[in-house]
Amino acid sequence: MAKVFLICGKICCGKSAYAERLRFEHQAVVLSVDEIMLSLFGLYAGEKHDEYTERLQNYLFSKSAEIVETGMSVILDWGFWTREKRKQAREFYWSRHIDCEVHYLDISDNVWRERIVRRNRLVSSGEVSAYYLDENLMTKFHSLFEVPEKDEVDVWGNE
Repeated sequence: MAKVFLICGKICCGKSAYAERLRFEHQAVVLSVDEIMLSLFGLYAGEKHDEYTERLQNYLFSKSAEIVETGMSVILDWGFWTREKRKQAREFYWSRHIDCEVHYLDISDNVWRERIVRRNRLVSSGEVSAYYLDENLMTKFHSLFEVPEKDEVDVWGNE
C-alpha cells in the first residue's frame, strides 16, 4: 500500500541520502523542497525565501497526496523541523486516509558540524548544488530545530 514518508532532521544531517535509499527500497518518488528551490532560484531567493518555501511545501503536500492516490509512495525530504509542522503533516495525510511515517535522523552535533564542513567544501568547489552554511546560519538553524518526542517518530535513525 502506498504511503508518505516524512524525513525529519536538521539541515545537512543526511536526509537526502536517506531519502534516496528509501526511494529504491519502496519504489517511491522523492519530493525535495531544497532541490526545487535551488533549481528555480539558485542559492539566493532573497527575502522571499521563507514565503516561497512555505508555498512550495503546501503545493507538494497536495501533489504528494495525488501521487499516493495512483498507488506510488512519496518521500518528503524537507526536515519537518518543528512539532507543529510534523503534526500538520500527519493531520493532512490522516484526514485523507493516507498512511504516513515520520523517519527521524538523529545525529550528534559533532557529526553534524563535520557534515556541514564537508558540504560547504563541495558547494564552494561547485561540485554540488546546495546551501552553504556559515556559522550564523548554523546557529540559526540549530536553534529552530525541535527534536521530536518518541511518540512523534515511527522510525528512529542515527549516524
